[in-house]
Amino acid sequence: MIKTWVRMGVLALLWGSAFLWIKLALRGFTPIEIAVLRSALGAAVLFVLARIAGQRMPRGRVMWGRLAVAAFFCNAVPFALFSIGEQTVDSGIAGVLNATTPLWSLLIGLMLGAERGIHPARLGGLLLGFAGVLLIFAPWQRAGLFGWGALALVAAAASYAIAFAYMARKLAGTGGPVAISAAQLAVASGLASLALPVEGARPGFDGLAVLAVVLLGVFGTGFTFYLNYRLIEDEGPTGAAVVGYLLPVVSVALGAVVLGEPVTPRVVAGMLVVLAGVGLTRTKPRRVRVAT
Repeated sequence: MIKTWVRMGVLALLWGSAFLWIKLALRGFTPIEIAVLRSALGAAVLFVLARIAGQRMPRGRVMWGRLAVAAFFCNAVPFALFSIGEQTVDSGIAGVLNATTPLWSLLIGLMLGAERGIHPARLGGLLLGFAGVLLIFAPWQRAGLFGWGALALVAAAASYAIAFAYMARKLAGTGGPVAISAAQLAVASGLASLALPVEGARPGFDGLAVLAVVLLGVFGTGFTFYLNYRLIEDEGPTGAAVVGYLLPVVSVALGAVVLGEPVTPRVVAGMLVVLAGVGLTRTKPRRVRVAT
């Protein structure tokens, strides 16, 4: 049990710190450059781990076509959007909005008809979660945080939800998960690089930014993909779900301690409301046993 909690803690720390590394990387790189480098470094780590595990790279045009779709929605787009969003929004808040991905997954499922007969607790969780997002940004106040950066972060979380729905149907069980992830990140790096010519001038050289983007790619992307896979394999999806609740706490704490980002009562309350909403959406209706 202690070993499991240690694993969860390490994974939450590595994953939750990604938002801090993005903030620091923006001092020397553009958002698209961060997305490209993050994906490429993460792919390199996973290629090595896949080789060690004896997993083969995917083959066939159909498979690589599916990987391109997954890479676009799960990596290239959200990686770029999180960097764009953090240009104007604190890293801690970015981590909180990342936790709204299950809410978007449920909403998309309802829109596509994949979620039928949703019970009141899950519907209440959906509404509660988005109420928490509104509480964080407070668009009704002059001092509210709502703007283009906030929209980019929300869109990134929604993109993750689209990707997870697609990957569950098209990629699950199709090969070694580490090798699949490595290939997906490699494709994501190529897709993101297509947008480099349209980006503006890059900030000047910053040694801390270089270190941050390396840590983001190697640990915040590559190793977190692998550790998350191992956690699901050893402990089941429940363990991964627990880590999801810890991520925003880690991102907010690191943003406050390292970057001096303000942690207002409204942001804390909004985070708790979002996590409560996510928790409700994960509940399942009780089965009523009828005696005959």
